[in-house]
Amino acid sequence: MIFEPPLHSAILIRRYKRFLADVRLPDGSEITLHCPNTGSMRNCAEPGSRVWYSDSGNAARKYPCTWELVEVEGRYRVGINTGRANALVREALGRGAISELQGYRCCRAEVPYGSENSRIDFLLSDKPGAAGEDCYVEVKSVTLGLGNGLGAFPDAVSSRGQKHLRELIEMREAGQRAVLFFCVQHEGIARVRPAEEIDPDYASLLREAYERGVEVLAYRAAIGDTGIELDTALPVEL
Repeated sequence: MIFEPPLHSAILIRRYKRFLADVRLPDGSEITLHCPNTGSMRNCAEPGSRVWYSDSGNAARKYPCTWELVEVEGRYRVGINTGRANALVREALGRGAISELQGYRCCRAEVPYGSENSRIDFLLSDKPGAAGEDCYVEVKSVTLGLGNGLGAFPDAVSSRGQKHLRELIEMREAGQRAVLFFCVQHEGIARVRPAEEIDPDYASLLREAYERGVEVLAYRAAIGDTGIELDTALPVEL
């Protein structure tokens, strides 16, 4: 995925009201960015951090610029735009970069499913030799780094995430393939686990889902000056 137009850099002053962030530009002026992340952004929103943002060029927007990346620990880039996670996975599926999900001829997004009225991020189907078995893929963006290469999800209590796990279990018990996919947008993360200290109910349900046949995958994105793409499979510690 190419950053088009190219990103601009700034220094974070503060993130507030969930969807806003004030930054200082290289010339000393300040602007407000749209923050496309509904989570707590724990360890990703320290004042003084270097950030990168995109500019839509749309003067009709109240906040035409969008926060995209942040530098943490003075060396790792993190993609905080959760809206890019699905696009990264879709792109990786298209180029066959996710070995566990290769071979499907059809990929549909946002398909209604489950007894709790959700929409699956991706429904993969029409795989030779897998007649009657579709693959339901739910994507979660991981940005919470805990140090020493460890990443965790979620970064805040997630009742929505729990609902998705229940529905993946439901699909698996109906005879379909079900996959929880952690899209790791953090260069410093080398392994992923559930954030039990933040949402113990989610952690417990994730382990239950795994025991009942839901697959759990994690891939990390390589983040460069001009673009970002998923390229590295990571272990998941349950």
